Amino acid sequence: MIRITDYIAHFSHSALAPWTDLTPWAMVSQAPAIVRQLLAELSVEDYRIEDDVAVHRTATVEPGALLKGPLIIGAHCFIASGSLLRGGCWLDAHCIIGPGAELKTSFVFSGSKLAHFNFVGDSVLGHGINLEAGSIVANYRNERDDKEVRVRVDGHVQRTGCDKFGALLGDQCRIGANAVLAPGALLKPASVVGRGQVFDGEKD
Repeated sequence: MIRITDYIAHFSHSALAPWTDLTPWAMVSQAPAIVRQLLAELSVEDYRIEDDVAVHRTATVEPGALLKGPLIIGAHCFIASGSLLRGGCWLDAHCIIGPGAELKTSFVFSGSKLAHFNFVGDSVLGHGINLEAGSIVANYRNERDDKEVRVRVDGHVQRTGCDKFGALLGDQCRIGANAVLAPGALLKPASVVGRGQVFDGEKD
């Protein structure tokens, strides 16, 4: 049994609380609908909202960033030139999406950073996570005919029923430069993946 609250503190007190009981892969599969529902509840006093894209008035979005809705960018976030956010994303406060980074169909909690030249797909990232330059959270099993993503829970590999799921990263995880997380990564809070390493939960 996967409980997102075991990985992300205060999840049940966040804007995403109504979806607390979902598995992370079920949550990302519903991401566009979830983000649209949250968009409808935002205050125009706090957010600039246009074409399903909401940017908090304290956030900074540099020219050249590409924002595709549905999308919510929280307070004091920084979105660098050359970054791409698409597919239904939600960013909590004080997040950084660096130059050349791509975030797709993901939920990112406060203080987390995609430094630069990262890809994160179909994932849930906790508080205070740092992905160093070039690190990748892969979301699709391109290498095999069976595309279903599997996860390792309590030492046992289980099926998700999804062909797109990246990772659930607990609070304060650190992912080193050029590291790769294979689809279905579940990392407990404060986990570290070293520079240049490959983490594949199916093979651990």
